[in-house]
Amino acid sequence: MITQKMKYALKALLVLGDEAARETPEALTIEEIARRSGAPKRFLEHILLEIRKTGVIASSRGRAGGYTLIKKPAEVSISELLRRIDGPIAPLPCLSRSAYQRCEDCTDEATCRIRKVFAEVFWSYLVLIDSLTLEDMMRSSDVSEQVIGA
Repeated sequence: MITQKMKYALKALLVLGDEAARETPEALTIEEIARRSGAPKRFLEHILLEIRKTGVIASSRGRAGGYTLIKKPAEVSISELLRRIDGPIAPLPCLSRSAYQRCEDCTDEATCRIRKVFAEVFWSYLVLIDSLTLEDMMRSSDVSEQVIGA
């Protein structure tokens, strides 16, 4: 399950991605991103700083300042953002790539049936989530709008 913080991050990135796709994109202020995304401004400031540290967006100061998407949407990995914003995404600490820990009550990982079952589900999830990009999400919203408008 993703956190509300991650949902706000994705909403903000979708707004920045839509802006980047315009013929003459502009930097967007936090206020404008909040208005377009429906995310609270007070949370966005911290979230956008975290995303900026990943090199996905940039900020500029001044009258025409704000945030811009600096990576192509196809290069923005959703799984990397999930890990950065929410932390490890594995259902068990012994399955985590980035924060592996042996389970305290485990005597043998090789024969642990709980680990085996969750590993199978988790690896399937990883195949999907590791391939997901911001571009996929942007296309998904286009399809949703077409279906809703039909």
